[in-house]
Amino acid sequence: MVTSTIVVAIIIGLTEVIKRAVGLRKKYLPLVAVVLGLIYALTSNGLDITSVWQGIMFGLISVGLFSSAKNTIK
Repeated sequence: MVTSTIVVAIIIGLTEVIKRAVGLRKKYLPLVAVVLGLIYALTSNGLDITSVWQGIMFGLISVGLFSSAKNTIK
């Protein structure tokens, strides 16, 4: 469980770094987060359907967590 939390935090950070470095528009950030989640899950667990779902979930959770934290601060 702790590993999943760390992975989500890393995906949030990497998405922000990519956004600032490349200058991506906000509408592409969820896609970037899901791709990062997929890359992590597939490289750590191998190619199977469980890894694909896990990667998608990591990406979507990181986008939702970032969005809810941003809205709470405002």
